[in-house]
Amino acid sequence: MTIRNHYYLSIADLAHARGPVPALSYDGAGPDDFAAALREAVRTPALFERWRALQDDPDEVDPALAATDPAAQVSARVSDLRIDVDLVTDLPMSIVRHRLNLLIGSNWQLRDMRAA
Repeated sequence: MTIRNHYYLSIADLAHARGPVPALSYDGAGPDDFAAALREAVRTPALFERWRALQDDPDEVDPALAATDPAAQVSARVSDLRIDVDLVTDLPMSIVRHRLNLLIGSNWQLRDMRAA
C-alpha cells in the first residue's frame, strides 16, 4: 500500500517565481495556472523528460526521479500576500522538490506535511 502525503506549500511572490531553466520554468499568471503546471509536472513524465534531455548524459539520470502520480491532486489559492498550494500525492518529497525547483526555483516553502 502506498502512503499518500498532503504537502502544504506557500509561494511568497508567484509573479516572479521562475525556475533556473526558462524552457522548463513556470510561466503562468496566477494560482490556477500554477496548480495546473504542478499537476502536470507530478502526474506525467513530460517535465522530467524535458529536463532529462538537457542533461550531459541523459542515460545516467536516476530513473527513480521519473516517478509520477497520475492521481495527484493540486490546488492553489491566494491567502494574505502569498499563494498557498495543497498537493496530495504518493510521491516522496525528493521528487516533489525536484519538480518544484524546475518550475519555480527556490521560491517556495514547505509549511507542513501530513498523511493524507
